[in-house]
Amino acid sequence: MNGEQLVLASLAVLAASFVQGASGMGFALMVAPVLTLLAPDLLPVCVLILMLPLNAYVAWRERHALDKRGAAWISAGRLVGTFGGLAVLALLSAQALSIFVGASTIAAAVVTWFIPAFAPGVVAFIVAGLITGVTETSTGIGGPPMALTLQHRPPAEMRATMALCFLVGEVISLVFLLFMGKVQMLHLTAAVQLLPALAVGAVASRFVHTRINARLMRYFVQAFAIVSGLVLLVKAF
Repeated sequence: MNGEQLVLASLAVLAASFVQGASGMGFALMVAPVLTLLAPDLLPVCVLILMLPLNAYVAWRERHALDKRGAAWISAGRLVGTFGGLAVLALLSAQALSIFVGASTIAAAVVTWFIPAFAPGVVAFIVAGLITGVTETSTGIGGPPMALTLQHRPPAEMRATMALCFLVGEVISLVFLLFMGKVQMLHLTAAVQLLPALAVGAVASRFVHTRINARLMRYFVQAFAIVSGLVLLVKAF
């Protein structure tokens, strides 16, 4: 990246790390479109590398609220879902897949407006992990299934649990990409260049994350899911 591209990408990373540090989600959704315009060859590896320290930090910061059992079941489902995502890529066209995932994500978010609060169990965790593995592997967007499943949990628990699940998923994805020869020095160099912006955004989120109440968090989750779905639909058409 040249100087101008680095500044623009750094601003996007700073804002995205602040949002994810405060809410538990949103980094890839904000950074990926910017890098698509500035340096598409950095995707998805650079984003995955940057999210490793970010999610490790959030999970550690709110480790007291972590739902270890839920995170374990979601991660197990996500591992299996990764292979499902690879199979889906082989069966469906990119356009058909984006339309299906985008429309179903929006529908799921709308449905949750009308159903009563629920406490997710083992089945819900596994299903969320499976869907996350499929959608993240095939489309790059994996946050909405987990967010919708955990939306009625306390904000700190939701942030910590999602951060740990994201962290495990990112490691899995990077291992796959490494064996496929997709991880290159240019990705590592760009990640190092963007790391200061990531750190500033993540640390700044410390001053606001405790002020986000459960009701506001639920609204944000639903909006996040709908925007994610719309992004996929726009990409498809």
